[in-house]
Amino acid sequence: MRRRSSQFPSRLIWNRVPRCSSSLSPTGSARKSNDRIRDIEPVNFSALDLNLLRVFDAMMAELSTVRAGERVGLSQPAVSSALGRLRALLDDELFVREGNQMMPTARALELRQPIRQALAGMEEALAATATFDPATATRSFMLIGSDYFSTLLMPPLAARVAKAAPSVTLQMVDHASSEVFEMLRDGRADIVIDRSLDPPEWITSRKLLQSWLVCIAKQGHPLLASCGIRPGDAIPADVFCSLPHVLRSADGSRTGTIDPALARLGLVRRVMVTVPHFQAVALAVESSEMLGSIPVHFARTLIGRLKLDVFMPPMESPKMDVTMYWLRRFDGDPGSAWLRGEIAQALAAPPA
Repeated sequence: MRRRSSQFPSRLIWNRVPRCSSSLSPTGSARKSNDRIRDIEPVNFSALDLNLLRVFDAMMAELSTVRAGERVGLSQPAVSSALGRLRALLDDELFVREGNQMMPTARALELRQPIRQALAGMEEALAATATFDPATATRSFMLIGSDYFSTLLMPPLAARVAKAAPSVTLQMVDHASSEVFEMLRDGRADIVIDRSLDPPEWITSRKLLQSWLVCIAKQGHPLLASCGIRPGDAIPADVFCSLPHVLRSADGSRTGTIDPALARLGLVRRVMVTVPHFQAVALAVESSEMLGSIPVHFARTLIGRLKLDVFMPPMESPKMDVTMYWLRRFDGDPGSAWLRGEIAQALAAPPA
């Protein structure tokens, strides 16, 4: 087979600087004890299967041979075998076990971005002529969104996809908003659903709908009832602050979006409990006399399922734009474009 190393970007040819002797003697016998760098030959591209780079990229994203295999459609033994070939080719362990985790070596961390960029370039080139037929496609898509977005989106989206694309797989995970663009860039996600963020220029976004927070309390809450406050009413600020609250907080912070407005009135509420998910807020409220605040569309999905009453907060809640984000270079990818359209349609008519 003819060697095609000239077709690969030069950044994929990995060399290390030869170790210099600490002595001018021909033998170079006096070497520093901490000098561990050694000469290696350029990678033999005739022995390089590009699928090995896909496995490496998946391992860097997942740090698990099982999950990496799921990402690239290989069994766990096949992933281990591919990693073994890469280790021999690159003369480095690449991933070592620390407790229950596989952690990348310094060499693997060094290779992560060049390999990701090379694969991304090939993906972009191939996407320009790719086609996508939902009826026969077997593609998997990774989405990122909180439990609010998954509850709001996934039931109607799953129904649409199951009908139009029965062999397509959808996965949705929760992740901190501060890291979602990095996950898109590194190929660990295809689409992000989140509040309005400030994306970099290489990210495209589309506003899907507008939401806001409402207050919830268990049905027939004794204090609210004794004050003559009915479901749908705004809770007066003094009553609002007299009750304990459960707050959805991913990082454990006890400050929410309404607290600055309360502070301007010289008021402070007591946050008794913080939980990482809105569903947990609703369940905690149903079984206590605490108040909670959750997005209005999420509250609508819970009416009739949980014994909750919905109220308005003491002041107007800030509006939140529910937004979809993806890599700009995938604007023209037919599979991504199809899924983005399905997501927009699924959220076009939120539950009343």
